[in-house]
Amino acid sequence: MAEQNTPRGSDVPDVPDVADVADVPEGAEAAPVPGTPADVADTAAPADVPAPHKVPHSPGGAQAPAVPVAETHPSRWGRVADDGTVYVRTADGERAVGVWQAGSPEEGLMHYARRFDDLRTEVELLESRLASGAGDPKQALSSATHLRDGLAEAAVVGDLDALRARLDQVVTHAEKALEHSRQERERARAEAIARKQALVEEAEEIAATSTQWKAAGDRLKAILEEWKTIKGVDRKTDDELWKRFSKARESFSRRRGSHFAELDKQRAAAKRRKEELIEQAEALSDSTDWGPTASRYKELMAEWKAAGRAPKDADDALWQRFRAAQDAFFSRRAAAFSERDAEFAENATRKEELLVEAEKIDPSSNLDAAKAQFRRIQEMWDEIGKVPRDRIRELDGRLKAVADRIRSAEDARWRRTDPEAEARAAQFRERVEQFEAQAAKARAAGDERRAKQAEAQAAQWREWLRTAEQAVANR
Repeated sequence: MAEQNTPRGSDVPDVPDVADVADVPEGAEAAPVPGTPADVADTAAPADVPAPHKVPHSPGGAQAPAVPVAETHPSRWGRVADDGTVYVRTADGERAVGVWQAGSPEEGLMHYARRFDDLRTEVELLESRLASGAGDPKQALSSATHLRDGLAEAAVVGDLDALRARLDQVVTHAEKALEHSRQERERARAEAIARKQALVEEAEEIAATSTQWKAAGDRLKAILEEWKTIKGVDRKTDDELWKRFSKARESFSRRRGSHFAELDKQRAAAKRRKEELIEQAEALSDSTDWGPTASRYKELMAEWKAAGRAPKDADDALWQRFRAAQDAFFSRRAAAFSERDAEFAENATRKEELLVEAEKIDPSSNLDAAKAQFRRIQEMWDEIGKVPRDRIRELDGRLKAVADRIRSAEDARWRRTDPEAEARAAQFRERVEQFEAQAAKARAAGDERRAKQAEAQAAQWREWLRTAEQAVANR
């Protein structure tokens, strides 16, 4: 629709001035001041100006031709008729864009050229935002489509075909950016779902199997905090995952609660059992039956460990009471043993003195006196009493050595004066003589067989006689 009577007709969409949109991008030509000679020359008759070439729409991925600045040579793209009608030239021919009556034709063309350059600048801004990634592809697509659709009736003078090709490229770029943005959102959504899915599965595993209550509880809290940072999941999926996560947390809380409730029961039972053990330990603390009581305390300690832990606020106090009862007994036993050890050490010293005397006994000179002296020493030895355990073998061994010497001397004397040995030798001698007499008598009677038998028996008894006589001689 043509503009009438005013530079900006009310029926033409208002296009902001360049200063209201943005600075002209680097490389764009500055508009000349209207009314200059060059500007006047550009307003020559329409027949002298070649029609603008048809600019093909840039295919996807191809760079569209640059859009020339209209203000530099506005007469290339339009004219003002004698009646004031302003025309713009396109590849499809001329089209009226308005009526100029407010000044010279040159000023009219410049006015509509500026409006074209405003559109051109707006397109460049859209391109710049898309290229930088700062703009919203959806908004850019809407704006570019709106601008392109409005070119057919735009009240401007400039290379509309080049601008349309440029807008086609912007639309294509915006569509690709919008698709890329959609794909990125889908990818981010898939990643967010995968992250939340992994967190849910971890929470479910913790809820089902973990018995590290403190660490597991802390981990569930950390999962919740991480969950809050994950964005971009659709509402339905997010609700489903959240329900699973909440169910896992509740399951863990119930299982943990049951565990600690049972633990409280066990600890209450342990407390009662330990109180019973304390009563027994305190009852034994005054005992002087050192060995059996010490063994019983050892048994009580094993039972204490088997009882388990009581509640934390009571367990330490119970242990202190139990330990105090033990300490009282073992302290008294240690004192008694210390006193006993001193007594035993003194006994060992006294026995060493007796051993010095005993080891001087010489049974070979006077056996009876030696035996009497040793009996006296033994009586004193027994009266002294016990010695330290590590000295028993040494001291008893030395006393036994003295006793063995006296016993050996006594055995030797007995063997020398044994009447039975003499009697056996005499008996053997008599039997030899008897069998020799029998042999002589049998031979005299002519009984050689009986004589040989008697001689054989005499020889046997003679051998026994020789052994008996040697035994007597060796005493």
